[in-house]
Amino acid sequence: MAEGNRTEVFVYEQVVILISCALSFLGSLLIILTYIIWADLRTTPRKLLVFMSVADLLSAISYSFGVWKIFDEDSLDCIVQGAISTFANTSSFFWTVAIAIYLYIFIVRSSQRGADSLVLYFHLVSWGVPLGITVAALCLNKIGYDASEVSVGWCWVSIKAEDHVLWMLLTGKIWELLAYVMLPVLYLLIKHHIHRAHAALSEYRPILASSPMSNSVTSMADRKLTLIPIIFIFLRIWSTVRFILMLVDSPARQNPVLVTLHGVGNTFQGAANCIMFVLCTQPVRVRLANFLCCRGQARARGPEPQRSDGPDTPSHAEDNGTQRWLDKD
Repeated sequence: MAEGNRTEVFVYEQVVILISCALSFLGSLLIILTYIIWADLRTTPRKLLVFMSVADLLSAISYSFGVWKIFDEDSLDCIVQGAISTFANTSSFFWTVAIAIYLYIFIVRSSQRGADSLVLYFHLVSWGVPLGITVAALCLNKIGYDASEVSVGWCWVSIKAEDHVLWMLLTGKIWELLAYVMLPVLYLLIKHHIHRAHAALSEYRPILASSPMSNSVTSMADRKLTLIPIIFIFLRIWSTVRFILMLVDSPARQNPVLVTLHGVGNTFQGAANCIMFVLCTQPVRVRLANFLCCRGQARARGPEPQRSDGPDTPSHAEDNGTQRWLDKD
């Protein structure tokens, strides 16, 4: 593919994508901080979410550097940025699927021990495979300037490499396509299991079935299980579309709207996770709001005697119910 096909990245696209990178950076950081601050929220699925957030954090940093510079040739900083973003982005795919697998084993198979036993393998695969692929690409000089053909200013697989399509698949696209299939299937199976369990419970415990809290928790769980794969696919699909358009050499891949959607989709994952698992997760949201309010009141009134958590903190029933698997996803 000739370098004359370089996709131009406009200033407004840079601004939008840099804002997306900043939101993703802050969102990933907030997920990590909430895990560090509150020990009772340190469940295994939330720990997996933290590892995914580390990958999203690295992605946001590396992508923001690439979008800021808008590389126009191979250089050392281009190769370094491309390697970091390749590793982090691929790792994020693996951790996203790993969380879905963990929840499937934990909820559908009702085996916490079985799910926990997979954590070591999640680490080996989710860090090891991306690292191995990235090191191989670096050693074979496959990382470099790609003329924004399937990127937005940042470096990825060198467009000069004769087998660049193969390496684009190995360093991201094949894992992205697999995630498109695996995530909806796993979350649909989990949803089906939850609905069946709730229906059976409702038959024998009509009082619980009519409880507003029970309905609220089930409704929130249902929404999250629906939104997780939908949000992932919505964010990532634009990158896939541009990749397919590149394969058929269509000029539509340079459409500014499509380029902007691709840039935001690739960089917004950390922010989307924060919205889903911090801002839209009641126990975490309540604690965060109380933490911020207490800090604000403490500054206004000066130091106060410390007190133990009272009725304002989420109840154990809520932690054991909502947190049991809504927080854990």
